[in-house]
Amino acid sequence: MMPSDDDRGESVPAASRPRPELEVETRPGPDGAVVCVLAGDLDVETLAPAAEALADLVAQRPAAVVIDLRAVGFCDSSGLNVLLRTRLAAERAGLELRLAAVPATVMRVLDLTGARTVFAIHESVGAALAG
Repeated sequence: MMPSDDDRGESVPAASRPRPELEVETRPGPDGAVVCVLAGDLDVETLAPAAEALADLVAQRPAAVVIDLRAVGFCDSSGLNVLLRTRLAAERAGLELRLAAVPATVMRVLDLTGARTVFAIHESVGAALAG
């Protein structure tokens, strides 16, 4: 692993540096939809806030849930699992779930696993909100 300099100019191994948390923001959209913006890495170490926020959104039964993935830099299998569980919960609740602005790194995971076919994917949040 590549070391990095800390604030004192000392070398700190990459594995011991703190990872940024996944940021989760929800906001209302038009016509009763809700947008959930995820920013950061969606992986086993950071996904708890996203899993909780998405479960809460589905429980509120908005007209649609749009997950804005534009700022997600990495998604592992546990992150994919959260998206798949959210899709199933939304389906059971009769809600539309749409993914928006999916970056190439996340799209690759969706393609490799075949999960791309089960999601409604839109190029932008605006397009996802338009339906």
